[in-house]
Amino acid sequence: MDSLNNHIREYKIQLSKGQIQKAYKGIMTFMSGLSTYMKGSYPGYTVSALYFGYMDMTYFAFTPTDLKIKKLKIAIVYLHEKGIFEVWLAGNNKKIQADYIELMSYKNIGKYKLSQVIPGVDSIIESTLVEKPDFDHAEELKKQITWKTIEFVNDITSILDELQRA
Repeated sequence: MDSLNNHIREYKIQLSKGQIQKAYKGIMTFMSGLSTYMKGSYPGYTVSALYFGYMDMTYFAFTPTDLKIKKLKIAIVYLHEKGIFEVWLAGNNKKIQADYIELMSYKNIGKYKLSQVIPGVDSIIESTLVEKPDFDHAEELKKQITWKTIEFVNDITSILDELQRA
């Protein structure tokens, strides 16, 4: 039987080894540094506070003004279980998310993955930034994530501009 007590017992065993705390702290430190780096590199973007999550995902929003006006945001997401970085186009609320998913379902969005309107999904479009992050080379990783995020923002902006003209 799946009991909370059993989960907590296993949790304590894993914590006693000390690796989880070090890894989690390292990820949070990196994400905080990434947020600061991106904010400094792109002062015209709005950068949100870091959402630490429940060891499922950690993210922050990094949004240019033209998307913010449309009530959209870009999220830089670290998925803990997969150990990867993704970038998401997201809406400010579920209705905006659903409206854009519907609108984009008729559009070729190229290499990007269009999300579905289902519980637990917070994105409109998702893309993997880094599949095997090398945290031991944090400065290079920050540059890689930033560059790929800007590429994503530019592509999304083009897609949205085409939708607006249609």
